[in-house]
Amino acid sequence: MPTNLPETMRQIRFTGAGGPEVIAVETVPLPKPAAGQVLVEVVAAGVNRPDIMQRQGSYPPPKGATEIPGLEIAGRIAALGEGVTGFSEGDEVCALVISGGYAEFAVAEAGQVLKRPEPLSLVEAAGLPETTFTVYSTVIQRGRLKKGETFLVHGGSSGIGTTAIQIAKQHGARVLTTAGSAEKCRFCEELGADAAINYRESDFAEEVKRLTDGRGVDVILDMVGAAYLQKNIASLAVEGRLVQIAFMQGYKAENLTLTPIMLKRLTLTGATLRAQAKEAKAAIAEGLKRDVWPLVEAGKIRPIVHATFPLEEARKAHELMETSSHSGKILLTTGR
Repeated sequence: MPTNLPETMRQIRFTGAGGPEVIAVETVPLPKPAAGQVLVEVVAAGVNRPDIMQRQGSYPPPKGATEIPGLEIAGRIAALGEGVTGFSEGDEVCALVISGGYAEFAVAEAGQVLKRPEPLSLVEAAGLPETTFTVYSTVIQRGRLKKGETFLVHGGSSGIGTTAIQIAKQHGARVLTTAGSAEKCRFCEELGADAAINYRESDFAEEVKRLTDGRGVDVILDMVGAAYLQKNIASLAVEGRLVQIAFMQGYKAENLTLTPIMLKRLTLTGATLRAQAKEAKAAIAEGLKRDVWPLVEAGKIRPIVHATFPLEEARKAHELMETSSHSGKILLTTGR
C-alpha cells in the first residue's frame, strides 16, 4: 500500500434491517486490495434499488463480501493489488463492485474497472457501471436485441430505464417504454424513446398492441415482476424474449395462461448481476469497452443524474429513491 494514504476512512453501515433510520456513518481502517484487485479513492457512488433491498434485509451481499452497501463507484486508483496490469495509481476510473461502494475508499476487481469516459466528470461516471453492465448483459447479450427490432423497457425514467433507452436506440431498435406520469413520459421521449406509455392511465399491453399494429415487441426488459407477467407475454411478438431483472411487484404469478409461450415460441429468461462470478462480469466489461464505451466517448450515451448527496446524507438519498419521483440516477459524493 502507498504510504501517502490515510489510515482511516468514512463509510456507511446499516445498523440493522429497516428504514433509512438504520443508515449510519462510521470511521474504519482502509481496505486493502488483494491479488487482481485495485483500491479506488471514491469520488462518487451510485445509489440503486438493491441497496434499498439490502437495507431492508431482503438482499444480503454474497458470502465473503463486505456488508457495506454500494454497487458502483467512480474515483482514482489509489493502490494496485498483486498482478494487476493495465492500470496505474492516479488513473480516473469507474467500477462495478460487489459491495462496499458507500465509502471513501473501495476495493474493486480489476476486470470490472473501466477508464472514465472523457466527456464525463468522475461524479457522472459513477452513474454508469451498474446500469450499463445490467442493460448490456441482459438486453444485448441475453435478450439478443437486433437492429430493426422493437424493444420495451418498463420504468423508462429509472437509472436502468434511461440507460436501456439509450443503448437500445443506439443499437438500432425502435424503443417503447412505460412511465408513471406525463412528465416522465415526455422525459423518456426527449431521451430517445419512440413512444412512452403512462401506465397509470393506459393498459400498456393494449398500447403496445396499438403502437405495433398488433405485432408486439421483440424484447422486453422488466423489473416489475408478477404483476406484469401476463401482460408482458401478451405484448411479445412471435419469437419474442422477456428478460426479468427484478420483482418489485411480486415474484409469484398465479392464474397464468401459458399457451401464448408455446404459440408464439417465446423465451422467458432473467439474470442477476451481483451473484455472477467475477470472470463473467469481466467478460461483460470487455463487451462494454468494445460496444458501449465508444458511444459514451462520442456523447451518444450518457448517465442521467437526477440528484447528488454528500455521503453523510445517504438517508436522504434512500428516502428520495423510495419515493420513485426521480428521473435517472441518484449519487453519493465523498468530497474527495
